[in-house]
Amino acid sequence: MIDLTGKTILVTGASRGIGAVTALTIEKAGASVILHYGQGQTDAESVAEQMESDRHCLIQADLSQPQAAESLWQAAINWQGKIDVIVNNAAVMPYVSVEESEDEWSRVWQMTLQVNLIAVADLCRLAIRHFQTRQGGTIINIASRAAFRGDAPNFMHYAASKGGVVALTRSIARGFAKDKVLAFAIAPGFVYTDRIAAMMQESGAEAITQDIPLGSPASPQDVANTIAFLSAGLAPHMTGATLDINGASYMR
Repeated sequence: MIDLTGKTILVTGASRGIGAVTALTIEKAGASVILHYGQGQTDAESVAEQMESDRHCLIQADLSQPQAAESLWQAAINWQGKIDVIVNNAAVMPYVSVEESEDEWSRVWQMTLQVNLIAVADLCRLAIRHFQTRQGGTIINIASRAAFRGDAPNFMHYAASKGGVVALTRSIARGFAKDKVLAFAIAPGFVYTDRIAAMMQESGAEAITQDIPLGSPASPQDVANTIAFLSAGLAPHMTGATLDINGASYMR
C-alpha cells in the first residue's frame, strides 16, 4: 500500500480525467492535495467533495495566460507553506490542419505550447527553486506516446509540445539530482477519458483499439497508480525515466 501521509501534492488539470482520478488516488493514500483547474470549476468541486475537507485545496488558473503559473504556484504554497510533489497534468489538444489560415495555425500552436510546455516549464522552475530550500522534491510531468511516435497531421503541435516535456524532464533530472530533485515523465497512449469515450462513440471502438495489443485504452487509474508510486519516492534512481502506459501499442 502506497503511503503519502504528510506529503502536499499539486495536481494541475485535476477537474477531469487523469487529473481527477490522480487527485482522488493520492488523497486516499494520505496526501494533502491541491487541485488546480482551468475552466471546470463544477467538475473540480465534484472531485473535492469526495475528499477529506482538511486535505484538499482548490485553485483556479488559466495556464494559457503567461503569468498564470506564477500565481498558481504562489497560491498553492500559501495553503500549507510547502509542496513536496508537483504533477503537471494540464494540457490542451486542439485541432488544426496545415490548410488552416496562417493566423489560426499560429494561434493554435502558440496556445498549445503555452499550456503544454511553457506553463509546465514555469511550474518546474518554481518547483526546483522551492525544492532546493527543502532538501528535494519530486516533479512528475505527463507527456504522451505522441512525443515518441508522433501524432496525426492535425495534432503535430500536440506531439511537439509533449516531446518538449520529455526533454525538459530529462534535463531537470540530470541537472538537479544533486539537489535531490527527482523528475519523471509519464507517456500514456489512449486513456479512457471523456474525450476518448466520445471518439469511440463517434468512430467506433476499433478505430481506437485496433493497434493496442491489450485491446482497450488504458484506465486513468493506471496512470494515477503510477503517479502515486512515483510520489512516494520508492525508486529515486528512476529519476529521468519516462514510463510508458500504452498497452504495448508503442515500445521503445
